[in-house]
Amino acid sequence: MTRVGVIGVGTVGRAVVQILEENKNIISARAGDEIIVKSGVVRNLSKVSDLSISLSQNPQDILNDPEIDIVVELMGGVDLPLEIVKKALQNGKAVVTANKALLAYHRYELQEIAGDIPFEFEASVAGGIPIINALRDGLSANHILSIMGIMNGTCNFMLTKMMNEGAAFGSVLAEAQRLGYAEADPTFDIGGFDAAHKLLILASIAYGIDAKPEEILIEGIEGITQADIAFAKEFGYTIKLLGIAKRDGAEVELRVHAALVDEEAMIAKIDGVMNGISVVGDRVGETLYYGPGAGGNATASAVVANIIDIVRSGKRSPMLGFNHPLEEGLRLKAQEDIRSKYYLRLRVSDKPGILAKITHLFANHEISIEAVIQRPSETECAHLLFATHEATEKAIHLLMNELEVLDAVLELPYMIRIV
Repeated sequence: MTRVGVIGVGTVGRAVVQILEENKNIISARAGDEIIVKSGVVRNLSKVSDLSISLSQNPQDILNDPEIDIVVELMGGVDLPLEIVKKALQNGKAVVTANKALLAYHRYELQEIAGDIPFEFEASVAGGIPIINALRDGLSANHILSIMGIMNGTCNFMLTKMMNEGAAFGSVLAEAQRLGYAEADPTFDIGGFDAAHKLLILASIAYGIDAKPEEILIEGIEGITQADIAFAKEFGYTIKLLGIAKRDGAEVELRVHAALVDEEAMIAKIDGVMNGISVVGDRVGETLYYGPGAGGNATASAVVANIIDIVRSGKRSPMLGFNHPLEEGLRLKAQEDIRSKYYLRLRVSDKPGILAKITHLFANHEISIEAVIQRPSETECAHLLFATHEATEKAIHLLMNELEVLDAVLELPYMIRIV
């Protein structure tokens, strides 16, 4: 018999307990052993009084229990979970976590501490989609050329509504909050930080890159308007918040931002709260992984799958999938060197000569314009919408800085990358 302790019996933790109880026969058959949840830790005991397991408010009750074989950490946050996971590993207990923020900052440190002790984290990226095991195990024969994914269901829900229904950002955010897709403070989701944490985890498995969130390009979806939606539709694009990892020689670029995506691309068809991740390997080509990226049952499904793996196989592979430097000499590409196509929106005074003055600035920075549209705004104002050929982040930001101080520009310019 394998005994589990769950630290953080909230929505996901409750679902883990229920799955292990209600599906115990099929789980035991697949694991080769009976798995039970012996105890759990929760902040408010009254909220989970209906569960049949022993409950406390002290994580030490699980960490110091010699009968518990696997600790499931579902608390959220970074500092306290880090202490708890370290103690569990030091006490020889296997660990399963869904904590993407913890791994975004401490994944290499935890791999070093874990050593031969099983440490699994499938639920930390894309909820119920088995992307970790696919990347770490299923595609282990490949050099990974790129990863591109919709990794945040809240943003995907909002952008889908804006594209399909013409809704404004504020009203869609309010709806997402009413439905429970967005928190009261939605910054972590709509600012791109949630997706960035997930991207860093995937990039470690694919490339062995030890980067922190502060070192990569992260932008959200807060500035997108219906003018941008109209441009996207006119030119055959949809707008998605993407996490992108791409190898370019000895460098790996990592970025999270809103992007104009060709509406015929597979990833463009992933709508609502669903997640989808495209992985391109040098041997297998492109593979696409689709499914629910959050929710109690979907996330708990991944947690329980990790528990079964540990019981069935013991330690199958190192935590991040490699025992020595994965790709010798690979380094993180500087943000200013990343190349992309760009879409820019400007609100300007509707006067003669303004367009010529602006296009001259593009030319000064060697940024070639692919398309331009002028949309009337209010009296004596207009929106100028530009699509560029490929340029560097450095060049586009220098251009943006000059546009910001141009007298004819009436508000800060807005930019979306095109992939």
